[in-house]
Formats: sequence, C-alpha cells, structure tokens
Amino acid sequence: MCVAIAGATGFVGRALLNRLAGRARVVGLSRNAERAVAGTPADLGVQWREANLFSLLDTERALRGVDIAVYLVHSMLPPARLTQGSFRDLDLLLADNFARAAASCGVRRIVYLGGIIPREGPLSEHLESRLEVERALGRTGVPVTALRAGLVIGERGSSFRILERLVRRLPVMVCPSWMRVPTQPVALEDLLRVLDGVIFDDETAGVTSDVAGPDVITYLELVRRTALAMGREPRLVPVPFVSPGLSKLWVSAITGVSHDLVAPLVQSLRMEMLASDTRLQERFGAGTIGMDAALRAAMAGGPHARARRAVAQKASTSTAARREALRTTNPQADRSVCSVQRLPLPAGWDAEQVASAYARWLPRALRPLMRVELSAEESVMAFRMLPLSSPLLTLTRAADRSDDTRQLFYITGGLLADTHRSLRGRLEFRAFDELECSLAAIHEFTPRLPWWLYTVTQAKVHLWVMSRFRSALRKRRLELPGGSG
Repeated sequence: MCVAIAGATGFVGRALLNRLAGRARVVGLSRNAERAVAGTPADLGVQWREANLFSLLDTERALRGVDIAVYLVHSMLPPARLTQGSFRDLDLLLADNFARAAASCGVRRIVYLGGIIPREGPLSEHLESRLEVERALGRTGVPVTALRAGLVIGERGSSFRILERLVRRLPVMVCPSWMRVPTQPVALEDLLRVLDGVIFDDETAGVTSDVAGPDVITYLELVRRTALAMGREPRLVPVPFVSPGLSKLWVSAITGVSHDLVAPLVQSLRMEMLASDTRLQERFGAGTIGMDAALRAAMAGGPHARARRAVAQKASTSTAARREALRTTNPQADRSVCSVQRLPLPAGWDAEQVASAYARWLPRALRPLMRVELSAEESVMAFRMLPLSSPLLTLTRAADRSDDTRQLFYITGGLLADTHRSLRGRLEFRAFDELECSLAAIHEFTPRLPWWLYTVTQAKVHLWVMSRFRSALRKRRLELPGGSG
C-alpha cells in the first residue's frame, strides 16, 4: 500500500513518517524535495516528491499511484514573496486542489487532521477554516476519514513551542481571562496511534471523530504544568482586561513566532475545545496518555527526536525563512505573486459564469480607460488600456483544465507580465456551491514592473478591483430569487 503525506515536513508529518516506515510505501510531499531528503534518515526508505499544492497539475503528479492520502497541510504562512489573501481562503484552495487531484488519480481514501469543533458558540476564523477544509476534501467523492484534535503536546509542535517559550522567557506572566477556558490536549503519541490505525483500516472511511487526551484542563493550568515539567516557577497574574488582539501582539513579541502563525492560534484559544465523539481513538486504544506524561515526553524529545531536531535546524517556521526557502526552490519565487480572493457566488451560478461576469464587468467598472477584447467562445481575453496599442495582459483559457466548478486562464502575454521568467502564471475562478462562495486566484505571476513599483501600483489596483467585483457579485446575489446577503 502506498501512503502519501501532504505536510510531511511538519511536526505531525515527520513523526508519522517515522511511524509508517517499513510498514507501507511512504511518499512525502514537499515544496522542496531536495531539502526534505537531506533532513530524512536514509534508512526510513521514504520517497519524496516535489509538489506545489497551489498547482492542481503538480498535485495530480504527486498523487499518482497513491492509495491513502494524508492531509496535514495548514497555510498560515505566505507561499510567495507577495501573498494577498487570508489563510482561510488559501487553505480552501489547497484543499480543493488536493480533493480534485485525489479523485483524478484514483486515491482510495483521504485522511485529514483538523481541529475539534466547540459544542456551542460561534467558531473562530481558524476553526471555521479547519471545518471548510474538511468539507472541501470530501466534495469530489473520495471518502474522507476526518480526525479532529485540539492542542497536540509534542516536541517541535508549533503550539507547544509557543507555550514552552512563554514559560522559559517570562518570569511573570499576565494571564487574560481566556486562559481559564477548558481544553483537552492530546499527546503526540496518542494522535499517531489513531492516525496509524485509520490509515490501515478502510472501515473508517466517512467517519469523523475527535482525538483527545484524558485530562480536561484550563490553559492556565497547562502553563503551570508546563512550568513544573521545565523546573520553573513563573509568577502567573490573572487579569480580566487583556483582549485577544493584545494577546496576539505580546505572544508574538515574546516568543519570536510570526504574527501570521500566532494570530489564528490565539483566536481559537477562546473556544472550549472539548472532545465529543471519540469512537476512533477508542477503537485503536488511544487517548490514555495524561497531560503530565505527555509534557515529560515532549521535554525529553521522544522517539526519533534527533532526526526531528536536524530537520528543525534546517527549516525554520519563520516567515523570512519560508520566503528564503521559496527562493532556493524556485528562482522565480523571488518575484512571485499569489493572490486568493473570496467572492460571493450568486445562486445557480458556476465558475464559468463568474469568469464571464468578470470579463464583462471590468471594462464597465473602469470605463473609459479599460476595455476587454474577448475572442470567440471567450477563450482569449485581452485587457487593454487607452491609449496603449498593446494589451496590458493577455489571458488564454485552458479548456481541457476547466469545468463548471473551475475556470483556468494562463497569463500568456501583455505589458505587465514577465512571461520570459515564468509561463506558469495563471488566473482561475473556483465555485463552491455548498459554501455559497467563489475564489478568484492568481498564482505564480511574475510582474514586469520593478518590484517596488508593482507593490504600490498594480498589486493595490488588483485588490481594489477585486473589492469592487465582490460588491457587484453581492448585489447580483441579492437580486436573484432566494439570494441572501
């Protein structure tokens, strides 16, 4: 059996690679396969495949011959030098690519690790995103086994590293009210036991289940126990007035972890993430490791800690390190642009209608300066601005890669595109009926303008245009029967 792991260089992914080695043919997916190979012990026998999951074509190549595809991806860090879009929209696009590729490659099942969904109250943006990803992975018909976990306690886990750094660096810690919210963390070993179990058990197809440890504790108590495990005694000062916004700032400042990573995590800490349905962990005899034992194992390093430390030294999770890694992987990434914008989807519309509406709306919105020339069947769009004779951008529709839920256009020319550096630049529209939204996305676009000039002109104009088009679609949706705001 062939098992592919997307997110294989992450905290849980690395540990799962080690666990599965020798028991299945394991394929790790990475944006930088060369770096991943260098950080993996040769005796594990892992095959690494390079894949940019923002590219459906790359994802299809990566999943060929795969039986079980494990999805551990979370895009809270930017994929390009300039990234426009929220992590929620980036995550939705990535999950849709993975689901489409899994279906086209005949993958038998997808195993997904998301977040525990609180029983009551509104969800944070982070948890809403996790739930959207879960639904998107199942929209192409490939059975999904969905595991939902809260805070995972283990060496090199992003949440645990933040906690550990706070305890180590602060002799006095201000504890806002949200730190008294109960939570149910899980030990890495318990989570791996369930992941291992469901990967080899096809009877879990279509099942959604929580994974959690036996202890229900507050975040305040978690800090105390972490400090005790580290041999420290910080003074904890409960206060009622520190907002989540301020918490994001001071957690990022003290720990040195990117605000892009800290912000969504802190948002979710206000939620009561307590397990409800734990049938799968009961099926595989997991969920038995208490909090103190989990903390001791995380401090000690656990199995294969040396390999994980070597990987961590070579690949930091900071934004700057990610961008540097992108430049190393792809020379064009130094000037690459990724923009993913969520738009309303009028009732009954598909991706082709959204794309057509955009081409017809844009010249009206920018008249009299802009006009769009459409070829027969709208297969080529040329965006022109008076009084220039040459088009600003030329987009060519990829008919063989487009359908009702996706319309793909390659950026094939124009004064604003540097097609000599990259031919992979593209604009696409996706439709998500179940979410009542669509996505307009630009990938791997390389501007011809000097970078500094591009960022203060063309990049900002694109966001303004998308904002106007979003308003136009929202108005159109309200005008249609059954439309809602």
